[in-house]
Amino acid sequence: MPPAIRYVTVTAAAAVALLASALPAFPAPPAATGGAEAHCARRAHLRVPGAEHQQVDCLEELTTAGTVASGHTDPADWAGLTPRDLSVPTGVPGIQIDGYFPDTAAPAALPNTNHGWNHDAQFVIRLPDRWNGGLVVAGSPGVREQYANDRAIGDWVLSRGYAFAATDKGNTGVAFHRDGQAPGDAVAEWNSRVTELTRAARAVVAQRYHRAPSRTLATGMSNGGYLVRWQLENHPELYDGGVDWEGTLWRADGPNLLTFLPPALTAYPAYAADGPGAGQAHEAMLAAGFPAGSEFLWAFHHSYYWDLTQRIYREEFDPGFDGPTEAGTPFCAPGTPACDADYAYTDRPAEVRRAVRRVALTGRIGKPLITLHGTLDVLLPISRDSDVYAEMVRRAGRGDLLRYYRIEGGTHVDSLVDAFPDRLRPLTPCHRAAFTALEDWIGRGVRPPLGRTVPRDPSATPAALLTSCPLGS
Repeated sequence: MPPAIRYVTVTAAAAVALLASALPAFPAPPAATGGAEAHCARRAHLRVPGAEHQQVDCLEELTTAGTVASGHTDPADWAGLTPRDLSVPTGVPGIQIDGYFPDTAAPAALPNTNHGWNHDAQFVIRLPDRWNGGLVVAGSPGVREQYANDRAIGDWVLSRGYAFAATDKGNTGVAFHRDGQAPGDAVAEWNSRVTELTRAARAVVAQRYHRAPSRTLATGMSNGGYLVRWQLENHPELYDGGVDWEGTLWRADGPNLLTFLPPALTAYPAYAADGPGAGQAHEAMLAAGFPAGSEFLWAFHHSYYWDLTQRIYREEFDPGFDGPTEAGTPFCAPGTPACDADYAYTDRPAEVRRAVRRVALTGRIGKPLITLHGTLDVLLPISRDSDVYAEMVRRAGRGDLLRYYRIEGGTHVDSLVDAFPDRLRPLTPCHRAAFTALEDWIGRGVRPPLGRTVPRDPSATPAALLTSCPLGS
């Protein structure tokens, strides 16, 4: 019988409570750019190119230590993505611009409701008074909205003096697949929205600080990591480098979500039942890519991730599979008509692969990229995702631009570390280590350590794992 596990439900209210953690000793931000310019200088002159609507506010605190109370973030956007004890930096005054770009999403697409705007293509741009000359751009993970990166990424880069911009990717929520006219349109929009925001944010930075950013870095987790890969492949001219945190892999010929999730939906119930077929089902799970040693995470992911993820992304690329039914039947039994547990990507019509090919990755990155991925990721198994992407980059002749770190004991969402502190390690400090390594790589020409599997020290305390992730040997 699979071992019993404790589930962690992270609500928006609980996410707010997490902010009571002790504060860290972050590096002091650089001196204010422009010398004697006042707090929030030039606020009235800032215009986001191409925006249909914008709201500019002067804030005493741009991190979540202040924006939760001021209403300039939404804790529901980032609930469950970070460990409970992750500290929050303070002391980052500056300007926040919220707004949206023109969008034609139909009302049925359930648009982003932040600020009561009921409008997709929302963005946030934060401009600290004390600027280090850089800009960080991120797309949201999953199907979350524009504030989803605030706690995991935004707080930390703002404390280091970066301007920070993030987008909801143009469509949000579990019905994101309703957006667009053809299969693949919604995901294709994610890429164009990040490109759009990067260009606009670079212009706004120049308006505020009288010069363009000296470096523009892309970063993000999960779907946000996919966006980093795609941008460095397709628009390297806009960026100096990127950090890809367990990015989703889309390949027309697989592997992709639609090739490894259906076997899990079929095999896991038989494994969990612990009957005569449990051993065979376990082997099927391993064959699908789910790593040995991750079994303690399977029940949670079956309940919360695998079924929903399979159905909504299959609807995006292959809506014809279940006919008029939208996004399948939740937790259907194999053998049920049009059941996603029986979905066989390789048997589907050629137009399905054409839809995926529209958003597929090639490995042809044009700027330095650091990828990190947890070895116990059971939403995007590492052997079917980043291992494959790293090989794609090498085969494309771009291996000198990549550093790839496999993080032993890392899983897809860091909140699960709170439930299993003796088995998992958070990826947030590994992302920060990768980010600083990228800074040295593009800023000082110091190449990061060679890619490797970063071991989890079994003697390390949870507190130590939350603050350290040495990438080198």
